[in-house]
Amino acid sequence: MRSINRKGLVSGTGLVVAGLTATLVALLFPIWSYADRSGTGLDTLNAQTVSTRFGPLSGLDREFITKVRLAGLWELPAGQQAQERGTTQAVRTAGEHLIEGHTFLDARVRNVAARLGLELPNQPNPQQREWLATLDAAHGADWDREFANILRKAHGKVFSVVAQVRASTRNSLVRDLADDANTTVLDHIKVLEATGYVDFDALAEDAATAAPPPLTNSPAPPGPTASPSPPVPVTPSPGYPLPPAASSPRPPEDSADGTPSTS
Repeated sequence: MRSINRKGLVSGTGLVVAGLTATLVALLFPIWSYADRSGTGLDTLNAQTVSTRFGPLSGLDREFITKVRLAGLWELPAGQQAQERGTTQAVRTAGEHLIEGHTFLDARVRNVAARLGLELPNQPNPQQREWLATLDAAHGADWDREFANILRKAHGKVFSVVAQVRASTRNSLVRDLADDANTTVLDHIKVLEATGYVDFDALAEDAATAAPPPLTNSPAPPGPTASPSPPVPVTPSPGYPLPPAASSPRPPEDSADGTPSTS
């Protein structure tokens, strides 16, 4: 009986030790796993930032420079197609703006990259090549519609990146490039919308799908209300008189002998 109890005690002790070991491993693994991951927030910014004589150059700055170059690599051919295959003057005008804008931006981004020692791509990325293939396969009014919507959607996404870079960059060359990109992208958005082919409902749905869910539920929008009555001017209350109008002091009048009066 004593032998059996001793065996049971040893077995129970082993289970307890095994359980404690498993618990310790479970507690330590997330710490090791997290420490092995890349940092977030400020740590990521510091890790991805390099020093230049034009100011710190962050990972987002370098990504932005690459995106400006990539935009020209596919939007210039798209603009040329618009001038050749567009069925309306508005579409051809949009193509002209794409050519002019990205010719200018491409020269700017190549200059910036050379001064910062960055390598730029020379081919559109796979998604951009897919967009160009979609345009190649379309004809007539369908081509106009595909052109306006593909380009408008792409410019909308770039617009938010430009704003983020412009607001946060510490590099003077990137800041100036973001200014030029902001002006160019906004111009392209306007001329693409002027074609009359942009599907704004599809743009809104795409943005809503890509956006993270809200942290809190917003209240339901108010129902229709009656038209407001005309505004009525407000008369100042007698208890709060307005201060006297400000005026400059009068210059002193000269006396008869020509000397300034002291009175």
